[in-house]
Amino acid sequence: MKKTLSVILAVLTITSCSTAFNVEGTSSISSLDGSKLYLKTVKDENIKSLDSCDVVHGKFRFSGVLDTVRIASLFMDDESLMPVVLEDGEITIQIDRAKQTVSGTALNDTLYKFIDLFNQLDNRMNELGHKQNQMILEGIDENIIMQEVEREAAKIADEREQLMTTSIVQNFNNVLGPYFFEMLTSVYRFPVLTPQIEYIMSKATNKFKSDRYVSEYYETAQQNEKRMQGFDVDTPADANAVPADTAKRAPIVNIPQN
Repeated sequence: MKKTLSVILAVLTITSCSTAFNVEGTSSISSLDGSKLYLKTVKDENIKSLDSCDVVHGKFRFSGVLDTVRIASLFMDDESLMPVVLEDGEITIQIDRAKQTVSGTALNDTLYKFIDLFNQLDNRMNELGHKQNQMILEGIDENIIMQEVEREAAKIADEREQLMTTSIVQNFNNVLGPYFFEMLTSVYRFPVLTPQIEYIMSKATNKFKSDRYVSEYYETAQQNEKRMQGFDVDTPADANAVPADTAKRAPIVNIPQN
């Protein structure tokens, strides 16, 4: 009897620590119909396929159980399309030419709100080229044009930095914090410290600091900073090393448009 109870308790403990996910997807893009889609994540630095399905009449579905909440990527063949947070709840993916979203759970709602704001800022930055050309056609002085474009570009860059910083800080204790941090640092050829990164780390929780990518990046960046200041660093490290890609971040959106 005691042995039976022990087995039951063990099963209940395992179940209570697991995360069940259900993903229902729809697509209005004809090129996706009949395609094989995969839901993949990274564990121990290896890409693991969690589930796969065919797109049939614009519909697809994934389900499974994980040991913890994870960020996964929706793949078509070997091409990563978009990120999905796998957590308890009914997750909905909607793919069309105008917009690609994941919704239905708190972290996915937060992720795609960020993506929407990030894309808006990118679009505004891209539109500056058109604005510059229009001002040239209108015969506006070149110096005035450059001042206006540079002012707008600086404003957008400040807004993007604030968006990234706020998003990381507000998500220190869930999977989105490290994900956004990797997005922020991926633009650097090797780990460096910037005022933005220093500010983030000064506010960081222990949970955020203990994330593998974050801890490896910050440690290497600190060593690189000491080297640049002329200090000897005893701990062997490659100054050009980039931390292990533990998140394998999916592109914000990479949906075929044919």
